[in-house]
Amino acid sequence: MPLLPPLAILLGLLGLLPFLGCAAGAILLPPEKAAGYLAALIAYAAVILGFLGAVHWGFALVLNPDKVPRRLIANRLLGGTLPALIAWCALLLVPATGPTSALGLLILGFAATLAAEHRAWKRGGMPNGYMRLRWTLSTIVILTLTVTTIVRIMGLRIII
Repeated sequence: MPLLPPLAILLGLLGLLPFLGCAAGAILLPPEKAAGYLAALIAYAAVILGFLGAVHWGFALVLNPDKVPRRLIANRLLGGTLPALIAWCALLLVPATGPTSALGLLILGFAATLAAEHRAWKRGGMPNGYMRLRWTLSTIVILTLTVTTIVRIMGLRIII
């Protein structure tokens, strides 16, 4: 499989900026301003989690059904759908139970997606460099969401 294009790496890294910026706003700003940043963080995380699932649809759609088991293609399509469903459920949790539970579900969704991608990578089902990028990006995303969640649970506020 080909190496990842440098633009994919650059765009992946740039995609961290909304996570970091929104988390900083949710943690550092006064409560009346922080709420909007927290909502933006949850929404962006949900969009990106759904995007990660779509990547697997792309991988599945380029497979030749005459050369690979149909079960592999079906698993890729089904597995690619789960991140979007998890993201949607997280968005539904915000009005039902609050943003903290939504953040928790998003953390689990990113971790589960990363674990599934790692398993597929071990079987040779990912482009070269993909898992290094995914580990880097997902680790930063999971840490960002986790710190935001902990700050919310503990009621900490670092107001600037």
